[in-house]
Amino acid sequence: MASKAARLKAKRSIRATSRAGRPPKENVDRYPSGKIKPSETEREVKSVVIEARRRLLGANMNVESPYAGYTLGRIFLDGAIREEHRQAGDEYAESMARYYRLVGVPFPSARAQSLFSIGGHAGETTIEFAARARAASNKMMELERILLCCVDGPQVKQTVFNVCIMDYDHLRGMPKQQMLWLRRGLIALMEHKGLRDSSKSVTTEIA
Repeated sequence: MASKAARLKAKRSIRATSRAGRPPKENVDRYPSGKIKPSETEREVKSVVIEARRRLLGANMNVESPYAGYTLGRIFLDGAIREEHRQAGDEYAESMARYYRLVGVPFPSARAQSLFSIGGHAGETTIEFAARARAASNKMMELERILLCCVDGPQVKQTVFNVCIMDYDHLRGMPKQQMLWLRRGLIALMEHKGLRDSSKSVTTEIA
């Protein structure tokens, strides 16, 4: 029969084990204090994100690409649009995000990624901030005018908005006509920014 001291020791051992929590991670770089180095944490987070993308998007998608993280980028990786199209859409999203932030309008989609974090600097005056907000509003209205001036303008504007701002993933499989509207809008934005050779015709781009 175990002595009282042995039973007490066993009980303490059980309590210590129950408080230990999950076992420490193995094969990771640590500081002398035992804390895991940030590089290891970043690698772990990246692996989790990549695995989640692989489950969601399938094995055929380049899930390690930064473009796999949002709908327009995935449409680009699918080969449905060109690099210039994606760049124009990203710049459109940046301008719209700046408008929402400076004017104080809530971003319209809670699930859409925050592509760009734009903030003021210390010492900024109210007049300067108002000027920036006014410039952002003018830019937003100019972009909307460009899209509405396209053939089927309202449909073009809404499609570009839904892909670039609302980030609706189901639009990766949009019908041919809707893809035509998306390309048409992105091409109009490209021409506005001078992102392509003006000698190329829009008809050729959207064919």
